[in-house]
Amino acid sequence: MKTVRLTAAQALVRYCSTQLNEEGVPFLAGCWAIFGHGNVAGMGEALYAAGDKFPTWRAHNEQGMANAAVAYAKASNRKRAMAVTTSIGPGALNLATSCALAHVNRLPVLFVPGDVFANRAPDPVLQQLEDFNDGAMTVNDAFRPISRYFDRIQRPEQLLTALPRAFATMTDPADCGPVTLAFCQDVQAEAYDYPVEFFAPREWHRRRPRPGLREVKVAADAIRGAKRPLIVAGGGVLYAEATETLRAFAEKHNIPVGETQAGKGALPWDHPLNLGSVGVTGSAATNAVAAEADVVIGVGTRFQDFTTGSWSLFQNPNRRIVSINAAPFDTHKHNALPLIADAKLALEEIDGLLGDHKAPDIDAALKSDWIAAVDAVTAAPKDGNALPTDMQVIGAVQRGLDENGVVVCAAGGLPGELHKLWKTSKPNGYHLEYGFSTMGYEIAGGLGVKMALPERDVVVMVGDGSYMMLNSELATSVMLGHKITVVLLDNRGYGCINRLQIKCGGASFNNLIDTARHVVPSSIDFVAHAASMGATAEKVGSIAELEEAMKRARASDTSHVILIDTDPMPTSEEGGHWWDVVVPEVSEREEVRAARADYEAKRELQRID
Repeated sequence: MKTVRLTAAQALVRYCSTQLNEEGVPFLAGCWAIFGHGNVAGMGEALYAAGDKFPTWRAHNEQGMANAAVAYAKASNRKRAMAVTTSIGPGALNLATSCALAHVNRLPVLFVPGDVFANRAPDPVLQQLEDFNDGAMTVNDAFRPISRYFDRIQRPEQLLTALPRAFATMTDPADCGPVTLAFCQDVQAEAYDYPVEFFAPREWHRRRPRPGLREVKVAADAIRGAKRPLIVAGGGVLYAEATETLRAFAEKHNIPVGETQAGKGALPWDHPLNLGSVGVTGSAATNAVAAEADVVIGVGTRFQDFTTGSWSLFQNPNRRIVSINAAPFDTHKHNALPLIADAKLALEEIDGLLGDHKAPDIDAALKSDWIAAVDAVTAAPKDGNALPTDMQVIGAVQRGLDENGVVVCAAGGLPGELHKLWKTSKPNGYHLEYGFSTMGYEIAGGLGVKMALPERDVVVMVGDGSYMMLNSELATSVMLGHKITVVLLDNRGYGCINRLQIKCGGASFNNLIDTARHVVPSSIDFVAHAASMGATAEKVGSIAELEEAMKRARASDTSHVILIDTDPMPTSEEGGHWWDVVVPEVSEREEVRAARADYEAKRELQRID
């Protein structure tokens, strides 16, 4: 057997650079790296030697670069991914939020944090956690519950089994998610004679599980017998590249479609059967149909509480759920009829059994009335002196992009308004991280999206609270030449949670900057801050000025930040649904007691199968 002598770090990098996806391009596009003493010598030397065969990008924050990797995988529909490496200690733990984010969203990322010395000779080393009762414990053990596959590399030869397992996990539709290989720092530099054939190029083809014949028949029978069916399209439609299959299925069988946050873009927004978003942030059209639906067909959705209205949305007492998903875990939720399969193949096989069956028509006015409501709340304000609303800003940004544009957002109030109001024409034109709802994802996520989709205009919409949590990768976008547009809405605080606090009967407390405890009033110059990182930055005073600024941003060669002050209180009254957020049973405040009474009444609508 022919061998080649390499350090373990060199072996890991070489193996990663030769693993291809089913289209014959590298599955891992490269590696984000922030070096420290636990990875600079081993991984740093290996990545330097790899050069353009396995590119390395430097970021400014470990969580930021990992968020960019997550976004890249999502924008690539899981066909490509990235690796991330850090030192042990704070650098590694800064990845934890992003690892959990990838886990919740079932997105592939290879995390390679440095770890302690396997030989323990210099213990305790800098940044080493010492557990008094467990000599094998390190900070990287925190990644065990948030990784789909976890391993600690304590010998160079362990890579021979760990790396194939890692790629098998990242490329599997059911098990897909983050992999953590905690890499002991002395092992990174240790040499071993690896088989040459281990580094031969290998294509990883996504498994497309076919549905069982009995499951298909049960699903088809349920759909055929439905008088008011509804399809709930999730992210699995996009990952399975089943958008055209879904369109053909819905058209042939006349079944309306509602979209989750991850599934938005499964159908063009103006398709007659696309009734818009579903659930807590759903359109009035979709939610009206959902309330009466007798068969709910989930395609690639995990039925998150925002999708189901905390399981109070689907109110038909006779309703049944057909759950199509590659992950068995998701198909059995709430006594659903499970169909464990690839979304595309499942729809095709159900279609074959349904023949020419068509569901009854729905009221066409539901769609037209909803679009009219959307246009009304997103129109430019007639009163030019009032602070703009989130909805009006969304309208201006929408008008400033063509159908190839991509909007990126994450936590706060914006995702709810975007889910309702954004008109997505093409798949991947709507990129929301709402599985984990991670504040600080937006700008780094926008960078990752741009790296995956360089030909499309990428616009990040972010509030001032989320911007302040993590903005450093704006400088990275400038440094790498990946231009993004950032529309920064300043409502002076955490406006979304402030509204929720008030809705639950609470007083405005510790959310808006001006009502939080302070000695000096906050006054942040966001334009100067963004400009200091190399971006073009400007502030606009109205929706009309925002629309002009969007034109300048699209023409710009570098990342462009547009700041606009907004009103923290208004939300779109159209659409939406109840969300289970607990209210205290006991309070001295009348507002809280009233909110509790309303909460208990709404709980009566909840159906727990």
